[in-house]
Amino acid sequence: MSETVRVCRHCDDPITAPGAAVLLWREESVSGPPRAVWAHREHADLVEPDPALLRILARVLVAHARRTG
Repeated sequence: MSETVRVCRHCDDPITAPGAAVLLWREESVSGPPRAVWAHREHADLVEPDPALLRILARVLVAHARRTG
């Protein structure tokens, strides 16, 4: 069985050093299980959420607020 290669979301470089990876969150997948999002420890604070997901969340929250008054 092969080990999964972790790639930093900030710099797109592989994370090879043991203990250098930080799990940021899990992204839902269209098909299959959720995908883990990783970053180098020094890049973890620099990673921003996906703007498309934020737009979708904002639309859902606005629609909910309009329905509930």
